[in-house]
Amino acid sequence: MNDELCLATRTPPFEAELRFGVPYDLIAGFAPPILRDFASARPAVRVSLVCEDSRLIAEAVRRGDLDVALTTERDTPAGAEALATDRLVWVGRAGGTAHRRDPLPVSLGAQTCVFRPVAIEALARARRDWRAVCEVSRMEPVYAAIEAGLAVAPLLRRSVPRGFAVLGRATRLPTLPAFRINLYLRPDAGPAACELADHVRAHVVAGRKLQRQRHN
Repeated sequence: MNDELCLATRTPPFEAELRFGVPYDLIAGFAPPILRDFASARPAVRVSLVCEDSRLIAEAVRRGDLDVALTTERDTPAGAEALATDRLVWVGRAGGTAHRRDPLPVSLGAQTCVFRPVAIEALARARRDWRAVCEVSRMEPVYAAIEAGLAVAPLLRRSVPRGFAVLGRATRLPTLPAFRINLYLRPDAGPAACELADHVRAHVVAGRKLQRQRHN
């Protein structure tokens, strides 16, 4: 009984539970530091991480199924807050030759991936024949196809892993547009959700500043 009493005095009471949505392309770069810092600041708040394509995350926010969410979108819809803008780029293995093949082997996301139609449209405008190598949105298979030299893929510049190469115009690949990293917070959000949103803002803005310093 004494041990249970001591444990109860040391363990903070459960306050709230939040659902945080992050798309596949952003989860590795943003979710770990955000969740780590928020857990340190609010240990009594439980956070459930939901990982899906941005389109599905935005729909879940509108249904009220998520409290806080990040998305990657071409614009910033009503109810969202733009935190950063990043360009979509073609990525391949450093020193690889996949971009020289015809038809071009491309690692695309699933049908719900926001990058997929943009990449396909750009290739059509450039009259570049292509074939799909990987059609899932989870990043592990996409990265595996790139690392093996089997394909190129459209990724946000700030999410390109080390060891991969951004492929420029000399590779005959068409230019891709910029995307916005948007923050969603449900209208009836409580203090815990608002604090989580503050952590999201801080990390995304810090990453944007670091990216600018690297380019300069």
